[in-house]
Amino acid sequence: MGERPRDVQRAKVYDAEQLVRGAFDRADESGFRTVEVFGSQLTLTVERRFASVDSVQDYCDRVLALNWVVAQWNPGAIRVRARAGVSAAHYELESAVLAIPVQGDGRWALRELVVLHELAHHLATGTEAAHGPEFCSRYVELVDGVVGPEAALLLRATYAGCGVKIG
Repeated sequence: MGERPRDVQRAKVYDAEQLVRGAFDRADESGFRTVEVFGSQLTLTVERRFASVDSVQDYCDRVLALNWVVAQWNPGAIRVRARAGVSAAHYELESAVLAIPVQGDGRWALRELVVLHELAHHLATGTEAAHGPEFCSRYVELVDGVVGPEAALLLRATYAGCGVKIG
């Protein structure tokens, strides 16, 4: 495998995704699930939350076994493990491991949008920037097919608003 290009969009991608997660958090807290995006009213679905590494592993296995995911990416298996830190989840390319914080303040990462972000890394082919346009396109496609088209439109619009390029 060749060297990956510089990850120039990383901060913008994280900023956009934090805004999207915030919209889901506010919908959960208020019970009001309708948001306006570029003049369209969207009703956000309920985002899945996880209780353990085992529940994240089961979710990943199920997503990777979806017919359309297999047909498009033919993914290999992924292993989920607990991560000691609390600030971020991450994907380990060489070992196909999703490391996710599960203790204390790190429990914020036990949510569907974070897990799908890491699965989008798992589905990468070739040498691409970690958060480049190809990654962003793949993540939007996963969100569309798993969470729903409303969530994907919110993500796509938020990416655009934050200056993130999608491939």
